[in-house]
Amino acid sequence: MVDFRVVPERTALVNVDLQNFFVENAPEGMTIVGRVNRLAAECRTAGILVIHTSHVLRPDGSNIGVLGDLVPAARELGFLNEGTRTAALHDDLAVEPGDILLEKPRFGAFHGTDLELILRQRGIDTIIIAGIDAAICCDTTAREANARDFRVLFLRDGTASTGDDAEEATRYQRATLDIIGTVFGQVLTIEEVLQKIAKRLPQDHAHPELTKPITSRPDA
Repeated sequence: MVDFRVVPERTALVNVDLQNFFVENAPEGMTIVGRVNRLAAECRTAGILVIHTSHVLRPDGSNIGVLGDLVPAARELGFLNEGTRTAALHDDLAVEPGDILLEKPRFGAFHGTDLELILRQRGIDTIIIAGIDAAICCDTTAREANARDFRVLFLRDGTASTGDDAEEATRYQRATLDIIGTVFGQVLTIEEVLQKIAKRLPQDHAHPELTKPITSRPDA
């Protein structure tokens, strides 16, 4: 089993689509926001870049493409349209001045964006993936990163899937973790990531929270 190391200056935390629409439609949406906020705070302390992505479309539909056919509601209801409340990052998500905000037109965070340019310019070769929807946007981002030879750390308890009900969401989540962990990256908990970060920091610079366990989901 792969065991990627975390070198803070060569690592980025990518929080995928913690927008109102997705947070409010995931059974564990608010729980994930809280966990991500805690992890992001520790990443900033360690010198790890924090990036927040948003799936945003033009209101005139000029860049919705085939997504409008596959997900008609995206066109008809416009819940991903730029400027709408549903497309905005959730109010409870902590965004700091040094963070990067990245809008994307498709599920993956690399397609149609300058994410790769941002990472390469900073010498980053490892990304930690958190956010919603694990089975779609987080999964696609992990695969795109893998194809570009970035090391992927996919959070077991820092991602969540949506579904018609909690049971379906859990089923999607488990399937996603199994597939990602097989060929696309390393699946691990927030606590395990914090331990990796702590190992790379000088002892006198380690933050107390880096060794404090974060409760994982019991059903993941």
